[in-house]
Amino acid sequence: MRPTPSERARVVGLLAVGLDGDDGHKRITRTPDFVLLGGSAETHERMQETAIRFEEALERRGKTLAETEVSEVIDLLHEAREAVIG
Repeated sequence: MRPTPSERARVVGLLAVGLDGDDGHKRITRTPDFVLLGGSAETHERMQETAIRFEEALERRGKTLAETEVSEVIDLLHEAREAVIG
């Protein structure tokens, strides 16, 4: 039996953790869809830019995170990351 749309897996939030922060700063950024924790200033900035690009892509599609299929979330994250790191 196939799951109904309400029973399908969905993403309701994303967590990004930067592990290279060794300067004593505690970096935390929250957006409607993300919580970004830690990292060096450079890493945290890249995480922020990725989150912004991801949320802009969702907005262009007229969707919320919870409305977006898991596979599409993964694809959008990859696209946003690639746009940031080049």
